[in-house]
Amino acid sequence: METPRSRQAARVRARRRRAQQRARRIAVLAVVGAFAVVTLVLTAFGSSGSQPASTPTTGAFATPSGSTPRPESLATVSNLSIKLPIAQDAVTAVGFHASTTGALALKPLGRQINEGLLARLWHKISGYSKSARAWYQLPGGSGPGTAVLDVGAAPGTFVYAPVDGTIASISETIVNGSPHGSRIDIRPSGSPSVIVSVTHVQPDPTLAVGSTVNAGSTKLGVVADIAQVERQALARHTNDAGDNVAIEVHPAPTSLP
Repeated sequence: METPRSRQAARVRARRRRAQQRARRIAVLAVVGAFAVVTLVLTAFGSSGSQPASTPTTGAFATPSGSTPRPESLATVSNLSIKLPIAQDAVTAVGFHASTTGALALKPLGRQINEGLLARLWHKISGYSKSARAWYQLPGGSGPGTAVLDVGAAPGTFVYAPVDGTIASISETIVNGSPHGSRIDIRPSGSPSVIVSVTHVQPDPTLAVGSTVNAGSTKLGVVADIAQVERQALARHTNDAGDNVAIEVHPAPTSLP
């Protein structure tokens, strides 16, 4: 015969069973959720980590070819678009870093490949174009972290104008008291209030102040071997010494460093 005590015991057992069932369901959901997160993270980062690109070994010099870069914008500043100055198949990596010369902040196009975990996860969830140019945020300098655009390539690689315009000046770059490449200043056709500076370049002998240049088609020179005298931050993301063409945009004309 059922007694009040037995009914109470039955209710206690029933509550205990329900609690155990809830705990099991929560555990299953937690495992499934964790599995889903791990799968998403692996999917998001499995093919876009900071592994170096396949590039020439340290000290290698490129054999310049006649190919010019296909039209591709790497960054903008105001209404000015900075085009790729190196043929696509010769690029080792692209990076942005701060400047010590007061250069204007550039707006990178494409996707940052070494951004924080949460930002990368969000971009994976919200969607981004995998065909967009991947770029690295590099250390160094002060001020805006995107003031300098580094386009990696082996020394000797042809360098082309990143904008349409006119050559304003050509000056040697002095490192440790010796010249290592040159700085080429271009006054853009549609943005006369700024100067686009291209450094780490051995200028073409035919290039002269006043020359008209066209983005992606006018050869400025070849990549200088700057890494032999100055450590390059881009090297951590390539298989070589990180030689590169550096591009900055400065207000014109008196603010040039």
